[in-house]
Amino acid sequence: MIAIDPRAAEKLQPELLSGESIYWAGMPSPSVIFHSSDWGMIPFSLLRGGFAIFWEASVLGFWNTSRPSPRTFSYFMALWGIPFVLVGQYMIWGRFVLDAWLKRRTFYAVTNRRVLLLQEAWKRKTNFVYLDSISEVSREGDTVGTLWLGLKYSMFASRGSRSRGFSLLSVGVGVPVLADIGNADSVHRLILELREKSRSPAGCPDAHALTLFSRVPSSSVANPSIPQTENQNYFFPSDLT
Repeated sequence: MIAIDPRAAEKLQPELLSGESIYWAGMPSPSVIFHSSDWGMIPFSLLRGGFAIFWEASVLGFWNTSRPSPRTFSYFMALWGIPFVLVGQYMIWGRFVLDAWLKRRTFYAVTNRRVLLLQEAWKRKTNFVYLDSISEVSREGDTVGTLWLGLKYSMFASRGSRSRGFSLLSVGVGVPVLADIGNADSVHRLILELREKSRSPAGCPDAHALTLFSRVPSSSVANPSIPQTENQNYFFPSDLT
């Protein structure tokens, strides 16, 4: 049985369409810090950030034995290097701090029609993709993992090729990503099954789906930890095989 996070379900409840019901809801796991892309990103960020600091220190005269004269010291070059130092620090450690902050404000849900993403950071961002329009689903990890709802792009790409940003927590940018979710394998299989059902001639869950998912009326939700709101619908997958 896939657990439904009550906070995520409550946050995404207002985004549901008429007749739409939540099958799964969750948030990114704060315990995950590194991803497979960091094997290349960390050495690259250390080299770039380290060079920026070395260059800035050279301009400021830290490597000179004597104090730089006004003729050799350039305020313009010193100011010019500050943005490169800041970008380097963000790539080395700042992006991990930002991701930890975003994880507490990011919510995901899978419904009988769509996959929903909501982020309440500096401003509220929402994104969704219809199940029948998902071309492919890529998974990284089993217990706690990440799902790409479309073509998985690399962080590093050649000129003219598409690439993704530094963070997997970006909502509304590129391919929708369910980052660092629990029960990633079960959610993956759930999305695949719902996608196939949405592409069936009936366009809705068939008789097999009625045995696969048991609907819980809003007036008698079995899980008391899920907040009660008007017109809420939750489905609890009981068997994904």
